[in-house]
Amino acid sequence: MNRFLLILFMAVFYASILGGSFLFWQDKFQASLVPPLLTQETNKEQITLLFVGDIMLDRGVEFYIKEHQDWKWPFLKIGNYLKGADLVFANLESIISDKGEKQGSIYSFRADPRTLEGLVFAGIDVVSVANNHSLDYGIEALLDSGERLQQAGITPVGAGNSEREARAPVLYDAGGTTVGILAYTALGSPFWQAGEKTPGIAWIDSSLLEQLKLNIKKTKQQADIVVVSFHFGEEYQTKPNAVQQLLSRTAIDAGANLVIGHHPHVIQPIERYKQGWIVYSLGNFVFDQGFSKETMEGMILKVLLHENSITQVMPLMIEISSEFQPAISTESM
Repeated sequence: MNRFLLILFMAVFYASILGGSFLFWQDKFQASLVPPLLTQETNKEQITLLFVGDIMLDRGVEFYIKEHQDWKWPFLKIGNYLKGADLVFANLESIISDKGEKQGSIYSFRADPRTLEGLVFAGIDVVSVANNHSLDYGIEALLDSGERLQQAGITPVGAGNSEREARAPVLYDAGGTTVGILAYTALGSPFWQAGEKTPGIAWIDSSLLEQLKLNIKKTKQQADIVVVSFHFGEEYQTKPNAVQQLLSRTAIDAGANLVIGHHPHVIQPIERYKQGWIVYSLGNFVFDQGFSKETMEGMILKVLLHENSITQVMPLMIEISSEFQPAISTESM
């Protein structure tokens, strides 16, 4: 009888421990979307890639830049962290130019060329310029913005003087590993897409899947790691829609290692799909959407590489201050 009670006690004891452990990790999962995602462990030196969400340097963000008289203002709390990476990628949601004319939308963004100082200070290396704000001020401003970015040492991807240029990858040497980055938008207008001899952006929809596959396969021949950036999804929705899933999984099937999503302005899930990783939305990074908690936070995706392979994928939560400065959340420390 005593032995039976002892066995029963031990069974209850271990069940309570396992249950508590499950609840602990469940809470951690909900707090940061996913715990650190390990694919391989190594003690050797690794290469760090950082991917951040939407950056918009006009409107309310520019107001605080000018109030503090510092063009680096949006990045003062996070710039030193970003500069420690081998590659930093972002979605640039505002044209950086003093040219062009507003095309009509009340939500048109054009940032002062001096805001480039902040992007340089933050160590941002590559930006997608394929999004629904690319032509807020017309083709002249889009091309001018691209030239200014390049002069500042920041490489734009997803737009150009021709379709070939707009759909070409950026090949970036990150600590000896070649990272190939492609960028497309499924939002805006298909009439904005670059033509054979006309400037524009890299457009994507379900009718262009074969071209997407071809672009990825060609990039894979030139790069060790292939990243595809998509501007897609629905604003303020926390789950991906069918179009996001179709485009992302098609990209991974074609050989991409990472898919990075932007546009919803809130965080959406990370998905492990076959041999790759999909981040449906990183949310905001620098943006003046102070009307909700969800739009005043975002995610940095930290990716570690070793010997041309992804060894770790880690989401880092950020919080955006009332004056639109992102900082790494204490939850991620």
